[in-house]
Amino acid sequence: MDPSSSMFVLIAAFAGIVLLFIFLYFVPVNLWITAQFANVKVGIGELIGMRIRKVPPSVIVNSMITATKAGLDLTTNDLETHFLAGGNVPNVIRALISADKANIKLTFKQATAIDLAGRDVFEAVQISVNPKVINTPSVAAVAADGIQLIAKARVTVRANIAQLVGGAGEDTILARVGEGIVTSIGSSANHKIVLENPDRISKLVLQRGLDAGTAFEILSIDIADIDVGTNIGAKLQIDQASADLKVAEAKAEERRAMAVALEQEMKAKNVEMRAKVVEAEAEVPKALAEAFRSGKLGVMDYYRMENIKSDTSMRESIANSDTDNKDSGKGKNEKN
Repeated sequence: MDPSSSMFVLIAAFAGIVLLFIFLYFVPVNLWITAQFANVKVGIGELIGMRIRKVPPSVIVNSMITATKAGLDLTTNDLETHFLAGGNVPNVIRALISADKANIKLTFKQATAIDLAGRDVFEAVQISVNPKVINTPSVAAVAADGIQLIAKARVTVRANIAQLVGGAGEDTILARVGEGIVTSIGSSANHKIVLENPDRISKLVLQRGLDAGTAFEILSIDIADIDVGTNIGAKLQIDQASADLKVAEAKAEERRAMAVALEQEMKAKNVEMRAKVVEAEAEVPKALAEAFRSGKLGVMDYYRMENIKSDTSMRESIANSDTDNKDSGKGKNEKN
C-alpha cells in the first residue's frame, strides 16, 4: 500500500470516528434504550429535538423514568417546558414524589410555579411533613411597672403549600412574633406576672393570627428563655427629673436676669430724676435774681427765707441726733 492510500485510510477512519461521536451526541441511543426498558415512551426524534433546543436529554429522560416509576402522569413536553423556563426539573420531580407519598395535595403546575418563584419546592414539602423550628432573636420589651424583660422564643411552623407563591417568608414570621411578644409583655401590669406564667405570652401571640398571608402555618410558639433587664421606668424618671431641673434652673436664671435688668433700669431712672432735680435747683438762683430785679422779692425777704432754711436744718439735725440716741439705747438694753 502506497503512502497516499494509507493517509486516505487514516483520514477516513478519523472522519468516521468524528461522525460517530456526532451521531451519538445528537442521537443518544443509550438513553433511548434505557427509556424503553423503563417503559417510558420517548422517541429518537424527541431526543434529537432536545439536543437542538439545548435541553439535556439525560435530565429529561432520567426525570421521566423517576416520575413513571413513582406513578406520576407527566410528559416529556411538560418537563422540557419547565427546564426551558429556568426551572429545576429533578427537584420538582422529587417534590411531587414526596408530596404523593405523604398524601399532600400538590399538582405539577403548583410545583413548577413554586420552583420558578425561587423557592425550594422539595424543601417546602419536607417542611410540610416535618415541621421546622425557627429560633427568634432576643426580643426586649418593658412591662407596665417599667422593668425590661428580654425573651427568646421557638416558633414551630409548617409550610403552607397554597401560600408558597406570593406568601411572606421567615423574616415576616419573626417580625410578627417579636411584635406580639412586645405587645403581650407591655400589656402586663407587672413583670412578675410574665415571669410566673411565660405561656401567657404564647397564648396571646397565637391568638393574633400571625401566619396570615405567609408561606407558613404556625403550629406553636414556645418561650425558651426570659431574662430580667434594666429598670427602664426608673431611668426614664431620672431623666425626666433631670430635664425638669434644667428647665427650672433656666427659668430661675431668666427671672434673675429680668430682676437685674429691672434694677439697672431703676438705677438709670434714679440718675435721670437726680439730673432733673439738679437742673431744677440750677434754676432757683435765676428765679431769685429775676425776683430781685422785678421787685417781687426784697433783701429782708431773702434773709428771712435763709433764716427759715437754717432753722429747718437745725431742727432736722436735732431730730436725727435724738433718733440715733434712742437706737443706741435700745441696743444697750438688748445687750443687757
